[in-house]
Amino acid sequence: MITFKELKKRALKNPDVKREYEALGPEYRLISSIIKARAKRGWSQRQLAEAIGSRQPVVSRLESGVYNPSLLFLNKIAKALDAKLEIELKS
Repeated sequence: MITFKELKKRALKNPDVKREYEALGPEYRLISSIIKARAKRGWSQRQLAEAIGSRQPVVSRLESGVYNPSLLFLNKIAKALDAKLEIELKS
């Protein structure tokens, strides 16, 4: 049986797959940091949703990567988690 690690290693040998994987990096890092900050506070998705005036399914969609949030929404998340949202363009 092949492990996920080995499957990923094989898949990333394909330049198209690697390019798409790398393009998702910033999104993955943002989602990961939100989950970590929420967990650090001991909050459930529902508690975070309440803190930003939203509903739990919205937070769930954000954390699963199927929701494309606005900057306003991300700022609400950052404020509720006592965090600072930083966005930059790099060339």
